[in-house]
Amino acid sequence: MPLKTARVEEALEQPQAIAEELVAGIDRIERNRSRFIAEAVRHELKRRQRQELLRSLQEPHPDSLITAELGLETWSQGLPAGDHNLLDPSAGVPLHWEREKGWQELDA
Repeated sequence: MPLKTARVEEALEQPQAIAEELVAGIDRIERNRSRFIAEAVRHELKRRQRQELLRSLQEPHPDSLITAELGLETWSQGLPAGDHNLLDPSAGVPLHWEREKGWQELDA
């Protein structure tokens, strides 16, 4: 049950009011408050990780753009001796980066 807007503004001035209302809300629907909070935190952490991953795919770090421009095969040739079998460039799907669209499959 979400907090009402007027109550939120009032609660922000008194942080304990938020906690009391949240605890009461949890207690109305769940017997094990600790488990509920742990599940909620895990869910929120996963959501934020997915959100950060999507953001990083939409706006990659400049260093990863250099690697993308080189191509996986060229990049792998720069690995130290003895590490040549760490990846198989032929095992993946060929992609390229387009600033306006993000990662795109190469046309066959």
